[in-house]
Amino acid sequence: MAGSKLAVVGAGSVGTSLAYAALIRGSASNIALFDVNAPKAEAEALDLAHGSQFAAASAAVTGGGDIAVTEGADVVVITAGAKQNPGQSRLDLAGTNVRILEQLMPPLLERAPDAVYVLVTNPCDVLTVAAQRISGLPPERIFSSGTVLDTSRLRWLLARRAGVSVTSVHASMVGEHGDTEFPLWSGATIGPVPIRAWTAGGERIFTPEYLADTAREVVQAAYKVIAGKGATNYAIGLSGARIVEALLRDDNAVLPVSTVLSGLHGISGVALSLPSVVGRGGVHRVLETPMDDGEPGGTAPFGGYPAPHYGRAGTLKGRHATPPQPLRWRVRISSPTEVHAVQAQRRTNRSNP
Repeated sequence: MAGSKLAVVGAGSVGTSLAYAALIRGSASNIALFDVNAPKAEAEALDLAHGSQFAAASAAVTGGGDIAVTEGADVVVITAGAKQNPGQSRLDLAGTNVRILEQLMPPLLERAPDAVYVLVTNPCDVLTVAAQRISGLPPERIFSSGTVLDTSRLRWLLARRAGVSVTSVHASMVGEHGDTEFPLWSGATIGPVPIRAWTAGGERIFTPEYLADTAREVVQAAYKVIAGKGATNYAIGLSGARIVEALLRDDNAVLPVSTVLSGLHGISGVALSLPSVVGRGGVHRVLETPMDDGEPGGTAPFGGYPAPHYGRAGTLKGRHATPPQPLRWRVRISSPTEVHAVQAQRRTNRSNP
């Protein structure tokens, strides 16, 4: 978009993939890449700039180790943080990455006070709450990529099964961007046809068993990619660029980003992904998404399980016991400078690394 500026914080595999996706898609007319490793940021920006002739639209690319490169950004995407290694869950990264946010947010706000901030760093839901508290920004201006990528993974699997275009599949993953996320099968369709009613050769192919296996595959997708190549980067780069476009082009696109909720489904003070209207200025509206009795949130918060909540001293407690990967976890923000992620109990037969 003409006259728009995107700042990407972090020149690792995710940040550079997002900057590359934004460049070739023409997401912004000015792309700035910042990293504390100045030579890396400068080299990545130079490499991108060398190919800008072949991008979808003209764009200037800059980068370096001076946070001043983010000056005046319309959108700031934060990808900086500890890398998720094989065998680690996203929640294992919480303490380190909140401390990084504490260092980043104040100088970023000085240089881009009017920007919308999008977090891609994991665990993105926990970090969204922390970043909102650190920055003081309203929830609509600081949110995370949430389950946008997970939703893309789900739609790809369903499209492959049905033999249709991915763009014809309408289904969403919601909740935590992590082991307890779940699909909304009740609202899933291929074109106008409910997913459970879709037939091939006269038979319904999306059986309960297949849907359960598909949900499990989506939940475990990142672990599989990380085990094979060490990181997920291309798909999250593309999905991040799509969020940027929705913001800069005022698309009013419905995307399952993660915002700090205030009363929706009986939940407040916790960031979770739900379909939301995203346009210029941030998240315009979190949709009141219908759920059936078999889905968490259908008839009571999280299907009758205690909804996560912040108690005294900012303690987030909750249990998301949703098939196929039940998990109880607790995240404690005991002060603006401390976050502990504690996975209190897992099933012993969990198949995730």
